[in-house]
Amino acid sequence: MSEATSEGPSPDTDPDRDPGHYHLRLYVAGQTAKSVTALSNLKRFCEEHLAGRYDIEVIDLIKNPQLAAGDQILAIPTLVRRLPSPLKRIIGDLSNTDKVLVGLDIRRRADES
Repeated sequence: MSEATSEGPSPDTDPDRDPGHYHLRLYVAGQTAKSVTALSNLKRFCEEHLAGRYDIEVIDLIKNPQLAAGDQILAIPTLVRRLPSPLKRIIGDLSNTDKVLVGLDIRRRADES
């Protein structure tokens, strides 16, 4: 797992201009089972609910522990929604889709009811 990776749209697009764009930062500590599960669940969730409207940055706190202070990370794995505002945090392996949807303020599409 790299210390910072991006997934989603190309860097040519400016996510700050699109209010529907999600910038997500996942804090992990190495390749633990929970960290790997959280990243896998996050990728699946984003493709299902935010296709083409997200980027993921993975921060490995084993390699960069100082980065935990910026987003006030107290537990791992933690997902931080940086954009759109306001900032939101979800702790855990992101296996409960309903909790992730509520935590990120995303409404289910009508065809998923």
